[in-house]
Amino acid sequence: MHETHRRRTRILATLGPATDELETLAALVAAGVDAVRINYSHGNHADHARRIRQVREAATAAGRDIGILADLQGPKIRIERFAEGPITLVPGARFALDTAHPAAAGTVEIVGCAYPDLPNDVVAGDALMLNDGAIRLRVTQVAGTRIDTEVEIGGELSDRKGINKAGGGLSAAALTERDHDDLAHAAAQGVDFVAVSFPRNGEDMREARRLLDAAGSSAALVAKIERAEALLALDSIIEASDAVMIARGDLGVEIGDAELPGWQKRITRAAREDNRLVITATQMMESMITSPIPTRAEVLDVANAVMDGTDAVMLSAETATGRHPPRVVEAMARVCLGAEAAMPEPRGRDRMDSHFVRTDEAIAMATIWTAQHMHAQAIVALTESGSTALMMSRSDTRIPIFALTQLEATRRRMTLCRGVYPIAFTPSELDSARPAQEATDMLLAHGWLQRGDRALLTKGDFTGPGGTNTMKIVTVDG
Repeated sequence: MHETHRRRTRILATLGPATDELETLAALVAAGVDAVRINYSHGNHADHARRIRQVREAATAAGRDIGILADLQGPKIRIERFAEGPITLVPGARFALDTAHPAAAGTVEIVGCAYPDLPNDVVAGDALMLNDGAIRLRVTQVAGTRIDTEVEIGGELSDRKGINKAGGGLSAAALTERDHDDLAHAAAQGVDFVAVSFPRNGEDMREARRLLDAAGSSAALVAKIERAEALLALDSIIEASDAVMIARGDLGVEIGDAELPGWQKRITRAAREDNRLVITATQMMESMITSPIPTRAEVLDVANAVMDGTDAVMLSAETATGRHPPRVVEAMARVCLGAEAAMPEPRGRDRMDSHFVRTDEAIAMATIWTAQHMHAQAIVALTESGSTALMMSRSDTRIPIFALTQLEATRRRMTLCRGVYPIAFTPSELDSARPAQEATDMLLAHGWLQRGDRALLTKGDFTGPGGTNTMKIVTVDG
């Protein structure tokens, strides 16, 4: 069995200059990457279209389905530029941010700000974090377009670094005009996931959904949790999304390092309980941008996310600009496998007290319970939307879930779903016992099942999303 059919946790890798060589991209796929991220914060539409095309070609050559996630930039709030290169701020110094200051005329005393509403969003006493929290400024006065501050934590500061407000509270909308254009481009390219940066609430995600629908896209919608106020609206954001990404960079700056681990676990648990995917991101193997091996702290970080139940772990600069992208994926895959092997045996009582309204959800939970208590070797879901496989994967199980569908878009949307293995399958007919036999025969032929294995199979009596209404226990006879 291929390693990607043993590893349950998915790997999402960001593309960039380091992966543009076709040989490197093919090696990335061979190393076990499940989906790739196209970062719309960098590059242009031609770059993105080329990378998307290359991924599709590499996936076809490898005989695999690889998901593509388009990550929108969102309202990145930044300072402007300095006239004579980077400056150094020292604690106790006075430093001003001014939205009316010339964009390229920053000095050690003042710099422009690309976000015109910043003076309206802060008051004296607020803390502003620059450069991913490396520099901390305390607001002393706000007058017109100018924000006067005192440096609390200094350091080197260069052009276009990001600004966060400690505790959150910046009013910038999640979707900018640029995001509208980028979303339309991503939809036209047929991407499988679209990630929205800095959503404040469920309405931001519903707006993104309306834009996707208008563009004719069926891509899954990913909410990046990276604002403090998003935590207050977490339930509504999850409800309006197909997946959440725990974007620990900006989120950690806004809420503080001490609060971040607890929230990572809470977000993971809340998403899984609501049948949503969850991606854990940011600095997971940061040292491997240059190092050939991860630090022990990075190994434990990835393993902790796996043991918490994340669907996918994400690589950013490690693969986009790092020295050896395939090696990073290989290292992450090893850690995921090791963490999964170390997890305790599932208890088999997930959601036993739940009330199910949907038939397919009831079938999914009954299948998981039966499979675990019968010690089945596999679960086989004949699916069109992938929803039954997704719901089954929300339970703590080590039993592989093979999601069989003829729909390529459905298979690619399942590439980030923990413990689910999407497989192309076209039954010769629908309304008979033949599809079940053909499905097990195909899995047997590929070595994913063995003669004598016991499998639980789910299917529907009619086609269309949400139609699963049957669970069947089968013994593979070949």
